Amino acid sequence: MSGRYPASVDVAIVGSGPTGAAYARILSETSPGATIAMFEVGPTVSDPPGAHVKNIADADDRARAQMRSEGPSAREGGERVGGIVKTAQRRARPGTYLLEDGFQVDGEDGLPVAAMSSNVGGMAAHWTGACPRPNDSERIGFLDDTGELDELLAEGERLLGVTSDAFDSSPHAPLVRGRLASAVDDGREEHERVQRMPLAVHRRDDGRLVWSGSDVVLGETTRANPDFALYDESLVTRVLLEDGRAAGVEVTDRRTGERHEVRARFVVVAADALRTPQLLWASGIRPDALGRYLNDQAQIVFAVRIRDFVPAAGDEGAATTGLSEYSGVTWVPFTDDMPFHGQVMQLDASPVTLADDDPAAPGSIVGLGLFCAKDLQASDRVEFSDAAHDGYGMPAMTLHYTLTSRDHEIIARAKDEVVRLGRAIGEPLDDRPFMMPLGASLHYQGTTRMGSVDDGTSVCSPDSEVWAAPGLFVAGNGVIPTATACNPTLTGVALAVKGARKISLLMSE
Repeated sequence: MSGRYPASVDVAIVGSGPTGAAYARILSETSPGATIAMFEVGPTVSDPPGAHVKNIADADDRARAQMRSEGPSAREGGERVGGIVKTAQRRARPGTYLLEDGFQVDGEDGLPVAAMSSNVGGMAAHWTGACPRPNDSERIGFLDDTGELDELLAEGERLLGVTSDAFDSSPHAPLVRGRLASAVDDGREEHERVQRMPLAVHRRDDGRLVWSGSDVVLGETTRANPDFALYDESLVTRVLLEDGRAAGVEVTDRRTGERHEVRARFVVVAADALRTPQLLWASGIRPDALGRYLNDQAQIVFAVRIRDFVPAAGDEGAATTGLSEYSGVTWVPFTDDMPFHGQVMQLDASPVTLADDDPAAPGSIVGLGLFCAKDLQASDRVEFSDAAHDGYGMPAMTLHYTLTSRDHEIIARAKDEVVRLGRAIGEPLDDRPFMMPLGASLHYQGTTRMGSVDDGTSVCSPDSEVWAAPGLFVAGNGVIPTATACNPTLTGVALAVKGARKISLLMSE
């Protein structure tokens, strides 16, 4: 081997998002001396590598980091790639980029704004940081049966740095939560009641909020590990197999175009729910369930002005954190009886802008979002081409995605519910709730789903090891086998912890 890559390692990790980072962290903690190489197709856009772009104080530097994250056509300046608008329904958020084509098939609903990020830290450099635990049918039954799930979720919270008190100083958060609780809590168990949203964020001694990215998941333990190395601008094009077992990766240095093979005892593919199955397909690993059970969360949004709003004295929060914190972030947990995950946040902190705030009463407008769990179908899937290629030269994607009659029923209920909850808080800006274009949640799941047995409906075992290729592990939200409405990152990281522990055990044998 020549160039900047090692000839061999114990573990090769493809992708530097929070689940890939979780593998590196757990292995650094439990398998000292194991050599770990992490490969990321995108550039390093923050310091430390993998940090959330919200933590970049300078607005121009932040915008530059976002633009550099926007895929194979990303560039330092000029027109924003992620901001390209093809129709009124196709607009990407800063830091992400859309599929150029293949996002919708005639006669299907498709995922018009399916988006990805390419940068060290992955989507965790751009996310909202919400880390609720799954509830009821969102939970993974075969992990509940073994008693593992809650312990894994707690470990995920440790790695992500999850807190619930970062917005405790928000003056109107108790008002918002109290009004929602009056409308929702009756008959619910305590853990299902309206509460503060668990967030991957902490407040520094100087009052500034620091949002968690992959840098927090990696932690000092991984950064100080002399046997860990992260290689950015490195496109993994194939998982190497020998006698049906993972044996390493083929990687292209995007700076030079040179191609190399890196041998590995174990390979972890932790790209995202679209690009992880893409890499397996390109490697000839094509089980029946690969790419299937693709699911997103239909997202219904609504804006209200808080009733009887009294402006707070000053806005010290905005001065120290870069966003208004009047109302904090509130969580309405999913239940099977009310199958929506709800979050309420100041529009400054919301991923979508619904209205301009009133300059005379800043903080008076809040946005409500209800996320709906998908009716899972094997026919909802991402297909890959053996002839056409994407901007990275990998197999081109086509997304098949259709809302069922049950999905339409749940969405109609969510529209009614979000209006009811909004009116409990204040006065609606518009009586009509808005459904975001499909794909807007960025919460894609299911395409490399785990199962308790290899029955053809799953790609990997409960330890995330691919049934068809021992030594190959998959990570990310695509591994989640249930239909969730809550933000899936915490669950994805929890499952990565279990997979990393399995690798550590195998290396010790």
